[in-house]
Amino acid sequence: MPSNTCHPNAPHVKLNTPDWYISSLMLDRALDAILRRVKKLDRKHDIPYLAGYSQDGKTIYIDRHLPESFTFRGRTVEVDRFLILHEEVEKTLIDQLDLHYLHAHQIATRAEEAAVHAHGVTWKAYDRFMQKYVKSIGDERLSKVPVDLDLKPYRDYHDYDLLRQMEAHMERGTGMSAKQKTELKSYADAFREELRVQHRHELHSNGVENKRSKPAVKKTSSAKAKPAKAAKTAPKRKVAAKRGK
Repeated sequence: MPSNTCHPNAPHVKLNTPDWYISSLMLDRALDAILRRVKKLDRKHDIPYLAGYSQDGKTIYIDRHLPESFTFRGRTVEVDRFLILHEEVEKTLIDQLDLHYLHAHQIATRAEEAAVHAHGVTWKAYDRFMQKYVKSIGDERLSKVPVDLDLKPYRDYHDYDLLRQMEAHMERGTGMSAKQKTELKSYADAFREELRVQHRHELHSNGVENKRSKPAVKKTSSAKAKPAKAAKTAPKRKVAAKRGK
């Protein structure tokens, strides 16, 4: 668990400003409260896009290759607290409010950004550090995926290739339940059907566009047609008797 929490035992000293004002200190306290509720932090697996959570929400996963801190203007900045905040907010919005992942992700990212700024770190520096360690499809480092990782974000993001790669690694592991395998199969089937529908739609759209794009041919009567002027060109090349040489 991150060691730089400002109020480990959550003492609430009265602030000089109303509690409902925007306050960096109050946000830091709120983040501390969230961190204390995390039941388990796992840094032993490969996690696409750096962080995720278990299906039951009891475990927050952070990619094992991501350093726990980086240096910003001469001071050490621990990053786990910000990733935990993002994942906890996102998971809660999806499970409790039934939000689509992309909507929950936007809200969670805003909360993460606000926490980073409250810590005196620019988002640009923070994001630049994170982007160095993002694992996506085709990354050879993506080889140890936890079997209980919640796949809803990858399903809702429509990352079919990444989901298939994760499925392959998860099946090699132990402890994967029949329910999880069924869920993966249903996601894969839904993706395949979606891709088929999309392909048919594209073919239909291209056919319609081709019909619309054909220029209308204007018919002219032979009486009004002007004879083409004879062009002064070189003699035509002789066509070879046999083709395909």
